[in-house]
Amino acid sequence: MWLERRDTPPAKAHDARSPFDIDYARVVHSASFRRLQGKTQILNLGDSDFYRTRLTHSLEVAQIAGGLTEHFRRFWPDHPAHPHLPEPSLIQTIGFTHDLGHPPFGHGGEVALNYCMRDAGGFEGNGQTLRILTRLEAFSERDGANLTRRTLLGLMKYPVPHSRARNPKLEPRLDPAASLIRIIDRSACQPPKCYLDSEADVVEWLLAPFSAEDRDEFQRTEQRPGKHHKPLHKSFDCSIMDLADDIAYGVHDLEDAIALTLLSRARFEAHVPPEVCAAFLHDLKTGGRYAITGDTYDFYISGLFNDDSLRKRLIGEMVHHFVKNAAIEDTERFREPKLRYRAALPPEHRAFLDALRTLIMKTVILSPQVQQLEFKGQQMVVSVFEALCSDPKTLLPADVLKRYTAANGNPRTICDYVASMTDGFLLKTYDRLFSPRMGSVFDRL
Repeated sequence: MWLERRDTPPAKAHDARSPFDIDYARVVHSASFRRLQGKTQILNLGDSDFYRTRLTHSLEVAQIAGGLTEHFRRFWPDHPAHPHLPEPSLIQTIGFTHDLGHPPFGHGGEVALNYCMRDAGGFEGNGQTLRILTRLEAFSERDGANLTRRTLLGLMKYPVPHSRARNPKLEPRLDPAASLIRIIDRSACQPPKCYLDSEADVVEWLLAPFSAEDRDEFQRTEQRPGKHHKPLHKSFDCSIMDLADDIAYGVHDLEDAIALTLLSRARFEAHVPPEVCAAFLHDLKTGGRYAITGDTYDFYISGLFNDDSLRKRLIGEMVHHFVKNAAIEDTERFREPKLRYRAALPPEHRAFLDALRTLIMKTVILSPQVQQLEFKGQQMVVSVFEALCSDPKTLLPADVLKRYTAANGNPRTICDYVASMTDGFLLKTYDRLFSPRMGSVFDRL
């Protein structure tokens, strides 16, 4: 049941791999996975050769997710969730895939494409991941990468369709304050967390093994005034990946921000005071690896900001701290174990991680330096999308036009094409379409 694929090709002779090993291989060899090396994590590509891209971030998420799984396997042997822990190749695959659907220019590109698709089903990066792996990759004729049911369940972060997750009062629109240029209203264009309705048949197949009661609960949402509806659940495998993603985001993006001098010691101390990281400081003090004679918090902060070698070791200590304190929660809401259990951090450790994530959001992602680049990226994404939609027959590459024609002119095909672009390719496409002195007939489309 959980090893089933939507398309079941004949088994290959002398193939010693498990079904999850096959899924792993298909993702590693996929075009969408390779493109992550050219997509933004936080900073714009070309700013530095040090910071993380979506590809290196995905590798780190997969590694941390594997560490969490092994932590549970070794130290939680008597927990009822233990028999349901994912195999190493399965959790690695889920980690590799979690960002496949993110478009060029990160979250800014996601917001832009949601505006572009406002009358055609919207856009959401995690929903696009499911679409890529079940429709667009070329490992099968009609079913994309044709992964196993359990792998697809693990990578589906939000089991609610766009049509149910969206708040109809939040319609994507242009910014009414702009009078001379067209600017999207970025707050109104935020997408709901969801899968796309175009994959409704995939999700129906995916959730078929569950009871009706489990399916209904799994797809339940919380309605919030002035916001899109919030999905409440994810599978056990997905929760492991999601926790690993939070750890990688909070810790490794912090490392980038400090190394590139985007974050000051004073800002760090303001957002992460000693009481928030007390458990981690206790680990540093008593772990025996460091000869700490003075204040442990000062040792920690000075190491992060003043010593490159010590910073790397402290980053590793932080990741290990979160992994070793991870726990398995029982939601008690499902009969199916793959839905019932969830990886999580105890409150004091969660507060430390959330403080790190909030610090990165407020001091780096929402900084004018990053937001101006995100704004520019959004404008380019909208411009390229609308240009291609204006005359698909003459502007789309031949292979994309073929898919567009086969889909009876569905703009989702153009959205798929734009979303698949790396930052650099989107920029080149924009230049070809709009810059007077750029472009050649010899450029590859």
